[in-house]
Amino acid sequence: MPVKIISDSTCDLSPALLEAYEIAITPLTVTLGARAGHDGTEILPEDIYAYVEATGCLPKTSAVSIGEYLDTFRFWRGQGYEIVQFCISRLLSGAYQNACAAAREVGGVQVVDSGNLSTGQGLLVLRAAELARSGQSAEEIVRACQALVPRVEASFVPGGIDYLYKGGRCSALAAFGTNLLHLRPCIEVIDGRMEPGKRYRGATDTVLRAYIGDRLRDRTDIDLRRIFLNHTRCDPKTVALAKRLIREACPQAEELLETTAGATITTHCGPETLAVMFLRTEERRRTRS
Repeated sequence: MPVKIISDSTCDLSPALLEAYEIAITPLTVTLGARAGHDGTEILPEDIYAYVEATGCLPKTSAVSIGEYLDTFRFWRGQGYEIVQFCISRLLSGAYQNACAAAREVGGVQVVDSGNLSTGQGLLVLRAAELARSGQSAEEIVRACQALVPRVEASFVPGGIDYLYKGGRCSALAAFGTNLLHLRPCIEVIDGRMEPGKRYRGATDTVLRAYIGDRLRDRTDIDLRRIFLNHTRCDPKTVALAKRLIREACPQAEELLETTAGATITTHCGPETLAVMFLRTEERRRTRS
């Protein structure tokens, strides 16, 4: 039986990638005051920025409901597919629990906790799509991707920490100190949670050089098949510099994929955020600098 790969919208894969790999999306919901809509179709990142600028408040995000999962699963099962559904880390959202509940009711559905977010999740989703195309079963795909979860290295440097503070991801004291000292923290996804890492000081170009150097330079454990550069409303010159720095650090990388974060991820990290995400060849967590 063919396998359909589905992911929550938090994977931040571009429309071109979703089409090329035939990946379906279960969108989270974003609520801006009295207006609510699906991430990626009804609510876009620019809607987030406009709402925050107008109100000073963050939108609210909510997991895909059990009913929405049921509708999606029943549709694809009706088309003759087994299903592998990928979800944002269970420690960051209730999506995984809702997907599991719907899967138990429908049958023929396996759910994977990515232990990650954004293109950290997207890396697993693309690998699953490749395995599905090669004819592997749902069970084989799940086993392979679960083995990859501890090999995902995901981090990002936000343009500022106002969104993280408003969203309860950092304390008022940490926000005050970081802003006062003009620091930009690196946020790492470790064991399914977002944790603060190294802090950088200086102009954007200086921060970029240090961050990308720390993540990629002199590494021998990077899976060079695919590296993601993900960002939110960054200056095109900043993105171009980041791409050049990644290519210089990893000249043998087969794919450097640029994507922009969707509304859900934008809500939690804000504008001018830049992320580098890839798989390691070893199942270990890199020691922080």
